[in-house]
Amino acid sequence: MTVAFWNSKALQGRTAVVTGGSSGIGLATARLLLACGAKVAICGRSVGRLDAARAELLRDYPDASLYVQACDVLDAVSVRAFAASVQNVLGDAAMLINNAGQGRISTFADTEDEAWREELNLKFFSVIYSTRAFLPQLAAQAAMLGDASIVCSNSLLARQPEPHMVATSAARAGLVNLVRSMATEFAPQGVRVNGILIGLIESGQWRRRFEAREERLLDWPAWTARLAAQKHIPMRRLGRPEEAAQAIVFLASPLSSYTTGSHIDISGGHSRHA
Repeated sequence: MTVAFWNSKALQGRTAVVTGGSSGIGLATARLLLACGAKVAICGRSVGRLDAARAELLRDYPDASLYVQACDVLDAVSVRAFAASVQNVLGDAAMLINNAGQGRISTFADTEDEAWREELNLKFFSVIYSTRAFLPQLAAQAAMLGDASIVCSNSLLARQPEPHMVATSAARAGLVNLVRSMATEFAPQGVRVNGILIGLIESGQWRRRFEAREERLLDWPAWTARLAAQKHIPMRRLGRPEEAAQAIVFLASPLSSYTTGSHIDISGGHSRHA
């Protein structure tokens, strides 16, 4: 992959869908897809954050084909309506980025039954509903273009669980299995399915923790460097959303046309698994 790819129109004419696209990795992915010439649809639950994301993306790419719609990916009816709107406005999706999700801090001892259900529901059905709604479009694009793809944002917790995030770790592990199963099932239709496993990435959550820090002498670079050292991250820093986005767009694009059922580790060396 070269810098020229990101600055080209290599994805011209292809429609990409990014769930959870109003901030963080989702927004960075939408921006990179637009830079590559794709038509992009993003969704999220917060209308205010979506409006801000739309303004930011159109400021950078004023001529972009961008569609923005509020959508709850845990509501099958809402997701089907979003898929129909994307098809009507931008055409069939050729790339689906399943990016919705967050982490839950809890141990086995203090995770109630309902919390388990909520976490498993979020991690699985945010992918299931979106994939189910867009799969016919993806298959149609694969038949026309020779390639279509699904990429799922996942966490290193899937292979390196933490006891203080037991429910999230378990659900993330299940998503790895789901990606592999979908990859095998969808391959005859020409639809590839892959994922990324992210470690510690700069986010609004880490920014809020930084603002609430007790050690006020440390600025953001120093604070995150200390955090990376405490977490034993060999690269000695947190990842950036655009670094995760580059891996996502690689997997979504024809650059990875012979890759399916795989995951790319985006953790700065934090991973301890082979």
